[in-house]
Amino acid sequence: MKEFFRYLKFAWKYAKGEKKKIIAYIIFNIITIAISVFVPIISAKIIVGLTNGEFKQVLLMSLVILVVEISRSTSNYFLRLFSQIIYRETFTKIQSALGKEMLKLKTKTIDENSSGVFIQRLTNDTSKIADIFNVLNMYLGNIITDIGIFIAIFIISKTAFFYILAMIIIIYFVEKKRVHIFNEKDKEFRKKNEYVSGFVGELVRGIRDIKMLNAEKSFMKELHTKVVDLNQERYSMSKTDRNYSFIRGTFIDFFDTGLIFLLVAMIMKQDLAIANAIVIHNYMGKVTSLVNYASILMEKVKDFNLSSSRIFGIINSSDFPKENFGKEHIDKVKGNFEFKNVTFAYKDGKNVLKDLSFKVNSKETVAFVGKSGSGKSTIFNLLCKMYDVNEGKITIDGIDIKELDKDTIRGNITIISQSPYIFNMSIRDNLRLVKEDLTEEEMIEACRLACLDEFIQVLPDKYDTMVGEGGLTLSGGQRQRLAIARAFVQKTEIILFDEATSALDNETQAKIQQAINNLQKEYTILIIAHRLSTVVNSDRILFLNDGKIEAEGTHAELLKNCREYKKLYEAEISKE
Repeated sequence: MKEFFRYLKFAWKYAKGEKKKIIAYIIFNIITIAISVFVPIISAKIIVGLTNGEFKQVLLMSLVILVVEISRSTSNYFLRLFSQIIYRETFTKIQSALGKEMLKLKTKTIDENSSGVFIQRLTNDTSKIADIFNVLNMYLGNIITDIGIFIAIFIISKTAFFYILAMIIIIYFVEKKRVHIFNEKDKEFRKKNEYVSGFVGELVRGIRDIKMLNAEKSFMKELHTKVVDLNQERYSMSKTDRNYSFIRGTFIDFFDTGLIFLLVAMIMKQDLAIANAIVIHNYMGKVTSLVNYASILMEKVKDFNLSSSRIFGIINSSDFPKENFGKEHIDKVKGNFEFKNVTFAYKDGKNVLKDLSFKVNSKETVAFVGKSGSGKSTIFNLLCKMYDVNEGKITIDGIDIKELDKDTIRGNITIISQSPYIFNMSIRDNLRLVKEDLTEEEMIEACRLACLDEFIQVLPDKYDTMVGEGGLTLSGGQRQRLAIARAFVQKTEIILFDEATSALDNETQAKIQQAINNLQKEYTILIIAHRLSTVVNSDRILFLNDGKIEAEGTHAELLKNCREYKKLYEAEISKE
């Protein structure tokens, strides 16, 4: 229970804004409980009245029950209303808080977990946390109602009371065992469900490649295996529930039959009036529901604890490390930065960068070239603090990036990657993501510079055209040009082009190159390119090999002094 109260306190942070509605919910619940206790008492008087022939009293009690039941219906209406509002608002706040925390996770943390881990926790687990206050009110209310009836049985017959109490104790332990086993299986089920969700996400995102590779059979075989395993776990949970429900039901059937024998024996001994025996027997259903409510409440509490631990793990646990930024803020950086003896590896093992040092001055255009895997993109990832260096340090305007806050680093750097992610929004909304107050003129100008405006003008909805998840309705070149337009909208002091023209045809690539040339001397520009023709006008070119700078200079200087660079350039020229 200590764990439950700790997580309940955690959930209350998101529900306390609805305090007034929660209080109103409790008040109406109390009213409903009082009515639920009152009705059986009146019903018992009707039975006694019918037995004794007191028909006027029966009719009067019937009218009282009518008024009471109308009151109960009204109370239930408001109970449902406040329940839905509390759930909606709490659910929204928890989901928003979790989404915000996910965006703080280290890139390495995201790399090491399936997307299903985050999807399931953001959708399913948050729902179960948000519902806990309604669950507690509803089931505790029902339990209190049935306890009131149980007390009424005690008043009528102590012998019947202790007989029923014995039944409740036995069934409680049966249910406690069921809930424990079910909860353990549920933990395993949720892990597998996360894995399947992540795999399905890959199916949706990679469906075009799956078709082009003619890999439907092998992919579906893998999916089938995972789904069968998941559903087997689901079946195992259902089996546990089914078996223990059978045991509980059998116990109740035997106890119910035993109660009838007990009541008959007490009537024959004249220890109990027939009318009271009928009342006790009718109450038996309510007593059984007391066990059911207590059982469900136990299950809900265990479920809540499990969901809370999974959410809590992302928000507050060291199991999901968050990015760390400094506190120093610079509104507008100059654009000078330096790598000082930087060593980095994505995982324990081979270093991608090895004691790397270089300096870039403000307004300078510097290109990085080299074979795949030489560490070019890693430099960009480290500069944006997507990963932390293992050794050495990186400075922006002379300040270690570990001391700078997030807005200083990422608010002053724009990166255009070789595989930009385009969101399932309109072209306009994709651009507004980086600037909420984007004007029509700024948007059109950014698309013009990115050589995208002519394409947009032929679309039926122009800038309001939806582009599909990941920009699936766009070609590779169009996606990159939209990403470039997005960068032009940001207008940061440092612009990083990571193979930004790799998916463009020669004509469009030439236009983009001209746009990049237009930015030179105004911004600090870093370019990664396999097409060396895109970097020949750079102020400097750094040739990387195996995580180190092997040569440095202008295009002309490297042709003279770097054999590997010359080989790459000549190989490219021969293909044209």
